[in-house]
Amino acid sequence: MTPVRDVTVGALVSYLARTLPDHEALVYHHSGQRWTFSELNDDARLIARGLVALGVKPHDRVSVWATNVPEWIILQFALAKIGAILVTVNTALRAHEIEYLLRQSETSTMVTIRGFRNVDYLAELRSIGAIGVDVTSRKERLPHLQRVLFIGEDCPGDLTPYAALRAAAHEVSPEDLDALEVAVGLDDVINIQYTSGTTGFPKGVMLSSRNIVNNGYWLARGLGFTSRDRLCLCVPLFHCFGCVIGVLGAFTHGVCLCAMESFDARRVLETVERERCTALYGVPTMFVAELEDPEFERFDLSTLRTGIMAGALCPETLMRKVIARMHLPEMTIAYGLTETSPGLTQTPRDASIETRTQTVGRVLPEVELRVVDPVSGEDVAPGTNGELWARGYMVMKGYYNMPEQTAAAITPDGWLRSGDQACIGPDGNVRITGRIKDLIIRGGENIAPKEVEDVLRLHPAVLDVSVYGIGSEFFGEEVAAAIRTKPGVATDATELIAFCERTLARFKVPRHVRFVESFPMTASGKIQKFKLRQIHETQPA
Repeated sequence: MTPVRDVTVGALVSYLARTLPDHEALVYHHSGQRWTFSELNDDARLIARGLVALGVKPHDRVSVWATNVPEWIILQFALAKIGAILVTVNTALRAHEIEYLLRQSETSTMVTIRGFRNVDYLAELRSIGAIGVDVTSRKERLPHLQRVLFIGEDCPGDLTPYAALRAAAHEVSPEDLDALEVAVGLDDVINIQYTSGTTGFPKGVMLSSRNIVNNGYWLARGLGFTSRDRLCLCVPLFHCFGCVIGVLGAFTHGVCLCAMESFDARRVLETVERERCTALYGVPTMFVAELEDPEFERFDLSTLRTGIMAGALCPETLMRKVIARMHLPEMTIAYGLTETSPGLTQTPRDASIETRTQTVGRVLPEVELRVVDPVSGEDVAPGTNGELWARGYMVMKGYYNMPEQTAAAITPDGWLRSGDQACIGPDGNVRITGRIKDLIIRGGENIAPKEVEDVLRLHPAVLDVSVYGIGSEFFGEEVAAAIRTKPGVATDATELIAFCERTLARFKVPRHVRFVESFPMTASGKIQKFKLRQIHETQPA
């Protein structure tokens, strides 16, 4: 197969069904489910016709709140074939977060499962009036939401079962679907992914087929992928890492996906061994968990050769273990952000340990990078720190319904301000040296301090709060909160953490709470978060 790019997401799986019809495309080892590319395309077409029959139209926003179930991937292609926009939803969100997302994206259709880990999705949806209420009541809170589909057994009576899509497909002809598919443009928005910003309100990043298919293509090419490769995909599909670098990147090269519904270190090892996987993706914490599995040594990982580690810099000791003990000599490091679809840089497969642990590699093809003074916008001297700017096909179309934030992120001549501090060495390798934007990145998840601060300020004992990140060997960063309490009102760290757990996704909940009399301030009255971090890391609680 000739690797493919410059095609729409919907056309990609159609192309694979023609060129590699009997080639294994998607495997769920632990449930025994398998699809060839021909079968996957047939399923996507059937579900697409069912969606149209239920009233889904081109450009409608369809939110998918689910783990990496097979239906997620089928929906990714089905929605693309009719020109609807897939809105990816973090599996850890809670009620007020999902309500914001549904309202801000103007979602008309939602697809969900019963829940994941400690979050009951149906209970969360009922609490915000998305289900379990009459149409009038729902429209008061979620005016655009028309229907909620359910993936799984024993569908509740107030939801529509996913199986109804298959049953309704006969109402729409294959020819009608063909007409919809060919009308989808390469630069039409096909995906919205929410990412935290410094305002505390997540922004919906609008991405096109050109953005995400081509970005997946270049990262997969960097891995030397061919149709003989098999990728163990255990990163979440709601992230670009999963649905772009994972699904689309693999499929541009005819790679078989050996997917997992959620991350489990032991199941990763079992899948790699039994499916003879050649590639493995993950954030550093995932590789740590795999290496630390008590039965690690009994698994045969000798078929592995390459993969991508992203989300945080990889410590040298971890990279050496991944290469030697997991048989991944061609492991690469990639860097990017949701706004750039996501990849900007990647280390070569034969890069030195130093390059793979101290840099994020070189710029990808068809991408321009600059390092500029964030105030003046002028280029800094080579090797000097500044803000990393990027330009090219991969820059997002903008933030959904947020023109001011879009204008602040993208210059008139197309440069995307990353908010990351970086320098580019004489060898062309990029080093990320800090962050200009006020974000915490925990295990690859972006966290806006203001969002956590706004929740903590609702607690009756909290007078003021400042949330900041502290270093973590396992997650890269952890969330910490410095609290000033109201006079005479008692509370403790356990109570405040539990208060956050009732409202925030688990990865946003502070792990550390410290009580302070005052905050370190600038002359202009701004809290110096970097000093809070320094105090936290140098002075025991």
